[in-house]
Amino acid sequence: MPTYQPWYHGMITRSRAEDLLSKEPRDGSFLIRDSESIQGAYALCVLYQNCVYTYRILPNEDKKLSVQASEGVPIRFFSGLPELVDAYYNPSMGLVTHLQYPVQREDEMEDDTESSLPPQLPPRNFSTSDTKDTEQVTKSLLDTYMSRLQHMDLSVLQEEHQVALQEYFRTSICLDVEQVQNGNPNLPGLKKLTMIICKNLNNEISRVLPSLEMVNRVLDQQLSPGIGHLSRQVSTFQNTTVITVILEQLTKLLYSVEDKAKGAVFESAGYEGGHRKSLIPAVTFEVKQESLGISTKMFLKVDVESGKLFYKKSKDGPEDKYYVHNKILQLVKSQKIPAKISINVETEKEKVVRKEFVFEDAKKREGFCQLLQLMKNKHSDKPEPDMITVFVGTWNMGNATPPLNISSWFLCKGQGKTRDDTAEHIPHDIYVVGTQEDPLGEREWVDTVKSTLRNITNISFKQVAIHTLWNIRIVVLAKPEHENKISHIFSDSVKTGIANTLGNKGAVGVSFMFNGTKFGFVNSHLTSGSEKKLRRNQNYISILRFLNLGEKKLTPFDITNQFTHLFWLGDLNYRVEMQAIEAEYIVSKIKQQQYQELLGKDQLNMERSDGKVFLHFDEEEITFAPTYRFERYTREKYAYTKAKATGTKYNLPSWCDRVLRKSYPLVHVNCHAYGSCTNDIMTSDHSPVFASYEVGVVSQFVSKQGTSGIQIMNCMATLLTKSQTRFFIEFHSSCLESKSEGENTPHTNGFIKVWFGNQLTPIISDPEYLLDQHILICIKSTDCDESYGEGCVALRAAQFSYTEFQITLTHNGEKTGTLKGGIQLNTTQCKPTEKLYGNEDGKRSEMFDNPLYGSHSRSKDQQKVLLPPDTMCVKTPDIDPDRPPVPTPRTRSFTCSETSTQTTAPTTTHQAKAKKLVVPSRSDSNTVNKPRLPVKSRPGPPEPPAVKLKDYREAAELPGKQKAPTRPGQTPRL
Repeated sequence: MPTYQPWYHGMITRSRAEDLLSKEPRDGSFLIRDSESIQGAYALCVLYQNCVYTYRILPNEDKKLSVQASEGVPIRFFSGLPELVDAYYNPSMGLVTHLQYPVQREDEMEDDTESSLPPQLPPRNFSTSDTKDTEQVTKSLLDTYMSRLQHMDLSVLQEEHQVALQEYFRTSICLDVEQVQNGNPNLPGLKKLTMIICKNLNNEISRVLPSLEMVNRVLDQQLSPGIGHLSRQVSTFQNTTVITVILEQLTKLLYSVEDKAKGAVFESAGYEGGHRKSLIPAVTFEVKQESLGISTKMFLKVDVESGKLFYKKSKDGPEDKYYVHNKILQLVKSQKIPAKISINVETEKEKVVRKEFVFEDAKKREGFCQLLQLMKNKHSDKPEPDMITVFVGTWNMGNATPPLNISSWFLCKGQGKTRDDTAEHIPHDIYVVGTQEDPLGEREWVDTVKSTLRNITNISFKQVAIHTLWNIRIVVLAKPEHENKISHIFSDSVKTGIANTLGNKGAVGVSFMFNGTKFGFVNSHLTSGSEKKLRRNQNYISILRFLNLGEKKLTPFDITNQFTHLFWLGDLNYRVEMQAIEAEYIVSKIKQQQYQELLGKDQLNMERSDGKVFLHFDEEEITFAPTYRFERYTREKYAYTKAKATGTKYNLPSWCDRVLRKSYPLVHVNCHAYGSCTNDIMTSDHSPVFASYEVGVVSQFVSKQGTSGIQIMNCMATLLTKSQTRFFIEFHSSCLESKSEGENTPHTNGFIKVWFGNQLTPIISDPEYLLDQHILICIKSTDCDESYGEGCVALRAAQFSYTEFQITLTHNGEKTGTLKGGIQLNTTQCKPTEKLYGNEDGKRSEMFDNPLYGSHSRSKDQQKVLLPPDTMCVKTPDIDPDRPPVPTPRTRSFTCSETSTQTTAPTTTHQAKAKKLVVPSRSDSNTVNKPRLPVKSRPGPPEPPAVKLKDYREAAELPGKQKAPTRPGQTPRL
C-alpha cells in the first residue's frame, strides 16, 4: 500500500475516476487508483482532449513498478508510485501526454452541495420565533467578521484570495451556519475557501514530496564519515530546518483556522455534542376499537417530541382527546390476537381505564409500541431505562470496498422480517456490527458506520469497543446518553485457522455491562466448505473454550452462561446439505420463496437439533433468501460453481450468515426484525444480515431496606460421568456467593447422582433487585476443582412461593447432566416499580418456556390452552403432583396497573427508598478504563432521610474469600 499521496484514490471504480477527471477539464490531469482486475496492480488515468487514457502499473517479482505505455518506449522500473509519478511529469515517456495536474482525493475535494445535505425528514412545524432568532444570530456573525475584515490590509494578498475571503464572510458563512443547523458539520464554504487559498500549495507539495522521499531513501544508507564539506552540510541542515519549521507552522495554522471557524459557526447555530437533536415525526395509526360488540374505526397519533398520544376519529381531523406520557401506565399485548393491544391510562380523576385497539397487523402494533416506548424514555423522570433496542448486523464483505450507501442495512430494510415503516426514524440504543473479509482499516470502517448512522438518525454515536482479528472485526456503538451506563468492557479473539494459529478464521468478541445487565457479542468466521461441517463444530467449541470475556471469577463458566444476553453473529458457513445436481432445483425453490424444504437440510439447523452446537440458542424464523453465494453486483443470480485446479467446486446457495441469541431464563427479549439486504448492497458474494431486538435491562441501584433469604432445597444433580470423585456446588451471583459439598450415589449406567441442600443469605436484600437476579450454578469435583456442568436459575421463578425447577447442565457447549431441585425466595412485601409492558391477563409468559427450564416446557397442544384469569399457578408436568405448585412467573413486563396490590403504609413503599450501586466485582485484566458511574437515587419524600449510597464495586465490599465446602446436611455459613 503506497504512502499517502493526494493523487492516489485507492479502490475507487473506473467510472468514478472518469467522473473526477471530467471535473478537471485540463490536458494532463491525472490520478492513480487500484486495479479492479489484478490484485496489487494500479491504474494511471490521464485526461487528454476530453478523453481519459488508462495505463496499467504492474509490479514485477521484485515488487518494482512499471507502466504499460506505448510500444517502442523502453520499460523503466520504479521502487514506488511517488518516484514513478515524478518521472512521468517529463514529456516523451510514452503516455498520450505528460502528467501535469494531479486530481485531489475525494475526501479533500470540495463537497458536492447536493450530497452534503442531510437526509430530508418529514416536514415539521417550527415556530417563527426560532427562525427570527436564527436570522438575528447570522446577521450578528456577519457584521462581526465584516467589521474585522475592513480593518485589515488585503492588498498584500493575491486578487483571487481577496475575492474568496470577501465572498466567504459575506455569504458562504451563512450557508455554513444553515448546514450546521441541519446536522451537517462539514462546513463546505470553509472547505472551498481553503482549497482556493491552498490550490497552488497542493500542486507544489505533490511535486516536492516525491523528491524529498527519494532523498530520504538515499540518506537511509549510512555514508562513510568525511564526505563533503562541513560548511555545506551545516548550510543544508539549516535550510532543511527552516523548511520543516515553515511546513509545521503551516499545518498548525490550517488546523487553527478550521477549529476557530467551526467553533464560531457551531456556537452561532446552537450545535452541541457533535450532532443535532434527533427529531422523530408524529405518526398516525389506523385502528379499530370495539365497544358493546360494535367495531369503530379511529386513529391513534403518537407525537414523540411533545410526549402525547392523541385519539382521533378521522386521520386529518382534529384531535378529540390526548394523554400525556406520564398518564400512559402500561401496554398489554394480546398473545391470542397478534394485532391487538390494551392501553392502561390514568384519567383526570386518577382512575385507571383500559382501552383496547386492534391494528392492521402485528407489524403495525410493534411500530406503535416502539414509538410509545421511545416517548416514555424521552420524557421519563426515571434515571435509568428498563428497555433498550439493540441492532445486530453481520456481513462478509468479500474483501471488496462497500458501496457508498449502506443505510438499508441499518434501517433493517430488505427481505425477511423487517421493522414497520413507522419505526424507521427510531434509532437503536446500541449498534453491534460484525464483518468478515473486511478490507478496510479500523478507523475507516468505524467512520463509515458512524457517518451512515449520522445520516439516518442525526446522532453521533459513541464507540464503545472495537476488536479486529485479521479481517474479522466487531464494532459496538451506543447513543451518547448511554455512555455512562456502560462499564466493564472486555474484548478478545480466538484463532481457528490452520492448526488454530492463523487468524483468517476465528472469532472476536466484546462484552460489557449496561447498568445491571450483562451483554456479550461474538462475531465468528468459521471454516468454509460444504463437507467441513465437523470442522465448523470444532471451531465453535474452540471459541467457547478460549474466548476470554466477562468476569475472571466466572472462569468455570463458558461464555454461554456468563451473560444475561449473548448474541452470536457472523459467517458461520453452515451450508444446505443437498447434492450438487440439485443446484437448479434449489434456485427454483428460492425464486418461489419456498424455503422450508431447504431449511430442513440446513446444516446448522440439523446440528442444533442434535445438540452438537449452539445448545439452547434461539434464532428468529428465517423468511429471507439464502445469503450466499451471489454473483457480485447482482442479486438475480447465484454463482454456485467455481472452477478450481482439482475440478469444479459447488457452493450451493446457503444461509451462511446468521444471528443467534441465548438469554437467561425469565428475561424480556423480543426480536423485531431478522432479514437480509438483497437489493442494493451487492459488492460482495454475501448479503448483509440484520437483526433488531428489544431487550429488558435492570437497574444497578438498590435499597438497603428489607430482609430476604434464598432457600435451595432437595437439589439432585445427575451427571454423565463415571468419575468416583466427590462433588461440590458453587453459586455465583451479584447478590451472593456460596458453595456446598454434595453426597454421591453412583449408578451403573454411567450416571452419578449428587444431593445438595443450601440455605443462602444474599448480601443484598432489596426484594425488587433480587427478582431481577439469576444464580449461576457450577458442579465441581473436590479433587481437581474442575467443572462438570454449569446452569442458571432465575429468582423470579420463585417470586410467589416455593418452586420446583429442572435445568440442563452444560460444559463447553455440551450437555453434561441435569439439576433438579426447589427454590424459595423469602422477601418483605413491597410495591414493584411499574413497567410499560405487561402480558395479557391469564396468559403464561413465553419466557417460562426457556429451554434452561426443562421441566417447565409445554407441548404444542398445551401452549394453545389459555389459563383462566384468576389462575395464579400451574402444575409442573413431569414432577411429583404432591409437591407444591409452580407459580406463574413474572417477566420484565409487570402485571397491569389496575390489578396491582396497593400498599397503604407509606413506609413500605419501595420506590421511596434510596438506592445504592451494585456491580459484581471484576478483574482488571483486559478491561477498558471507563469513568466511574454516577451515584444516583430514586425520587422519594424528604423523610425518612435517604440511606447513604454505597458503591459495591469496591473489592472490600464483596466477600473476597471462599469458604471451605460444608459437609452434607450442614448449613453453610456466609
